[in-house]
Amino acid sequence: MADARPYHRLNPLTKAALAVSVTLATLLLGGFAAPAALLGLVVLPGAAVGGVAGRVLRLALLAALPLAAAAFLVLAFGRQGGTVLFALGPLEASAEGLAAAAQVTLRLLAMAAALALFGVTTPVPALVADLERRGVSPRLAFAAAATLGAVPALVEQARVVRDAQRARGLDIDGGVAARVRGVVPLAGPVLLGALHGIEARSLALEARAFGRPGRRDLLWAPGDGGPERLLRWALLAAVVAIAAGRLTGALPPLP
Repeated sequence: MADARPYHRLNPLTKAALAVSVTLATLLLGGFAAPAALLGLVVLPGAAVGGVAGRVLRLALLAALPLAAAAFLVLAFGRQGGTVLFALGPLEASAEGLAAAAQVTLRLLAMAAALALFGVTTPVPALVADLERRGVSPRLAFAAAATLGAVPALVEQARVVRDAQRARGLDIDGGVAARVRGVVPLAGPVLLGALHGIEARSLALEARAFGRPGRRDLLWAPGDGGPERLLRWALLAAVVAIAAGRLTGALPPLP
């Protein structure tokens, strides 16, 4: 059954257009103001309306923090000159480098949150049905949906295997050495389970004539009203205008 909350009821293409538009606008505009505005005025309100604000923030932080840490080390200590704030041995951190690292971190967080919002509010069956309705090949639509669902499926499989191994007495919650030793007993069953799941889905699809040539008649497809189509065109026009403004210099860099 479809989720009744407003943001969940949006067409998958509309949610994808919002995520892509926020990502591209964040990259094109840069600075602090644009990513902060997009995150605070577009992504987080959408997540709040969908009732998934906490989950979106957690996923965004998990995705952005490793890249942000690498950017901090490279930019904060890699820029020569400027105002030196502190030093760690031969490495000096400048104010300019820290500002650049903070900008990159904010951009990564805004982009990760936009993509996470699309992922957690878009059911895979709705995405597949909408893509097929728009003329996308069923195989390509299924491949896109399988890609989106691969990571959550692996995480769930790893959780099941971890609980099963713990019930059998495997020590995977101790120190670093115990966790390293527990990787192989976890990785093997997770990989075999993933391969078995792929085979089972392939057989189920073939049993339902998934590879049959010709037009497919869909029993259901997500709604797509005129306001949503207008919103998608407006988002496309806004991204094109931003890109043209930055290329021509008519839109100066934002602070």
